[in-house]
Amino acid sequence: MDSLASFACQFKTHNTQPNSHPNNRAQPSTMAINELRAIANFTKAAELGSLRQAAAAQGITPQAASQLLVQLESHLGVRLFHRTTRSLSLTEEGRQFLASAQPGLATLQHAVQGARRGREAMAGPLRIVAPRSILLEVIWPVLHEFCRRHPQVEPDVQLDDRIGNWVEDRVDVGFRSGYPPEGGVVARRLLTLQLIVCAAPAYIARHGAPASIDELAQHRCSGFRHPSTGKPMPWEFQVGDDIVARTIHPTFCTNDIEAEARAVVGGHAVGQLVGVTAAPLVRSGQLVPLLPRHVAEHLALYVYYGSRTALPARVRAFIDLAVEMVANNAAYVLTPQELAAGSSAPARKPRPRKPAQ
Repeated sequence: MDSLASFACQFKTHNTQPNSHPNNRAQPSTMAINELRAIANFTKAAELGSLRQAAAAQGITPQAASQLLVQLESHLGVRLFHRTTRSLSLTEEGRQFLASAQPGLATLQHAVQGARRGREAMAGPLRIVAPRSILLEVIWPVLHEFCRRHPQVEPDVQLDDRIGNWVEDRVDVGFRSGYPPEGGVVARRLLTLQLIVCAAPAYIARHGAPASIDELAQHRCSGFRHPSTGKPMPWEFQVGDDIVARTIHPTFCTNDIEAEARAVVGGHAVGQLVGVTAAPLVRSGQLVPLLPRHVAEHLALYVYYGSRTALPARVRAFIDLAVEMVANNAAYVLTPQELAAGSSAPARKPRPRKPAQ
């Protein structure tokens, strides 16, 4: 392998000397591939004793095989074969070069075959990054089914509501809620994320329901702290054609979406919950949707990954399953009729809160 690496280094040095014409300058990455092809062509010709047979074995034309050999000899500055129209035999330099090149080439071929087997195997680690806020409702069913189908795959799931660096984090598959991820990844939109204001029947029985966005100021509201800043996030509403953000002063605040949902279900506050969390609670009667005309639908859930073409089989299988199970799944989205069902809730204005002593 050292001999082959040294040889490749000599090629690179030889082919990157300054040239008077910029269009004739060699490209190192292209040359590295041509060098390996030239060496493989040489060793195959030495093995079969024929350039024509070597060309057929590699799936190239005899002219291309001959050109690769000429280029190799030119770069080395030595003749590798004695050849006539009917015969081919190694020179002394050719025998020495073959003895040095064959072990390194065999190692490279073994590495390539190993990489291909790893890409095709339904086994090994699978690194997944997802927001905490959507794991249980959306991602866990996908993980459960994937592990059942492919028990040899080893998921490594990292939960983080912050936006990380997918390269530095060595992510195979990532999920992001909000806006499409950036940074050279392939992203697919899976699902609309509704922002639904809702409350428990017990809360509405005690305090009534807000009839407008402005009336929220008179109600006890929950808040979700931004994972990076720690500040309560504003609530966002659809108002006509615009998305309007309003600052809410929460009486119950947390950085955990499940804790916020429990507080709302427990009747402690009105909350604005993401649809994947609110939908099953509304359908089970535990929550009532409020202000249906102002449900915002500008955010989405995305799955992202690094490449369309070089994905290991286990990564592609997980992405395909996520798309199959999650994309436009009606279980995670309330219909207009379901949203409107809460509009009949009593809109009694709550009594003003007593100031803190």
